[in-house]
Amino acid sequence: MVKGVVIAAALALIMNTVSVPETSAVDKGVADFRSATKCESVSVVVLDHGKVSYYGDKYALYQIGSMTKSFTGLAIEKLINDGQISGEDSVAKYIPGFTAYYGSSPVDIKINDLLTQKSGFSNSETDYPSAAAGMSLSDWAKSISGKELKSSPGTEYAYSNVNYNLLGLIIENVSGKPYREYMEKEVLQPLSLNSTTVGEPQDKTNIRSGSRLGFRRTFRYDIPVREGSIPAGYFYSNAEDIGVWMNAWIESKYPAMEKVFLHLEKEGDYYAGLERFAGDVIGHSGGTPNYSSRMIFSKSRGIGVCVLTNLNVAASTDSLCNNIFAELTGNSHGKLSCDVWTVFDIIFTSVSTSGIAFILLIPFLKKKGILIAAGIVNTLLLALILILFPIIFGAGLKDIALFWAPWSFSAGLLILATGVVCIAARYGVVKVNEGRKKTG
Repeated sequence: MVKGVVIAAALALIMNTVSVPETSAVDKGVADFRSATKCESVSVVVLDHGKVSYYGDKYALYQIGSMTKSFTGLAIEKLINDGQISGEDSVAKYIPGFTAYYGSSPVDIKINDLLTQKSGFSNSETDYPSAAAGMSLSDWAKSISGKELKSSPGTEYAYSNVNYNLLGLIIENVSGKPYREYMEKEVLQPLSLNSTTVGEPQDKTNIRSGSRLGFRRTFRYDIPVREGSIPAGYFYSNAEDIGVWMNAWIESKYPAMEKVFLHLEKEGDYYAGLERFAGDVIGHSGGTPNYSSRMIFSKSRGIGVCVLTNLNVAASTDSLCNNIFAELTGNSHGKLSCDVWTVFDIIFTSVSTSGIAFILLIPFLKKKGILIAAGIVNTLLLALILILFPIIFGAGLKDIALFWAPWSFSAGLLILATGVVCIAARYGVVKVNEGRKKTG
């Protein structure tokens, strides 16, 4: 009798944590995602009223991007809850010498402004560069101190990694401990998040290497993690730990969590690295040059979904996560969204292949009119890309081409530039030949 009860309990536990059959809507969604994005590694965890299901390798480690912000945000809320700091305190109180300006006048940024993404900083790498290699949080903060803000603190929402990296430095200065040590001892260990690491883990066995699109396939793409950027977006974790993390929020297992929810009352509210979406859905996305992720959960319904991938296709990753959540809640959903980098890869793969074909054709062109028209088109297209893309993406063309965009983008630019040079050279040859005919 006892033996039968034990066996039944063990079977129940197994059924509560194993993946559902491959014919499920989740498996189909993941398969469609991989086909559309060319992403090689996807791990999903689903919480459904206490039942935990995994799709893909639940132990595979991924960079979780800006999902990291919810860890940094919770640590700050703990310091507030413990009475060590106040949300109304000035950032300069804990980062001595830090200044900011709006309208050329000095302004005061509060901790709450950072938590709510209303500091006045934007996510423009051109205006507020991320930490360079070897920079500590303190070094980086000094490098952006004294900058002009885009809006007056506390007035306008503008998502910015700057805010959460500054919060990471405040954690260091208030606690007297390195950010990494504080997060491990005060957040990760108490919640038994044993596979989640602050920055790259020492044991790299389970890391899924990042990847990058190019010519409708993916290539391995590794980028060193910079210490001064970790609090805003460079934790590593896996599906198993994020399942524990979401469940902790659903059950408010950490004292400061309930305080965070008080700031997420209506759709659009942002606080402590979490955002309130339609209904009572809360979560955050993450994207780095070589990974993308998203988690969303409903505290009242006891449901949560997280998708982790090793490719930067954030819009598609968000869409997959949202669609799985909709399936769980019995709601309809649309098709998988196409990410901007996927669109780029499709366009610039075509640009590259057609550009190479045209370059091979150039030596056979003899009419100046055709060469002039082709030269104008190539030059205008190249100029538009060089001028508009940095404005649209808020980053230098070098960062876009070398770190974020698919490899086909860089190749396309190079081929367009080569085309301009070849057309000019061919035009010169044709003109010389015509001159010879006239004098001959």
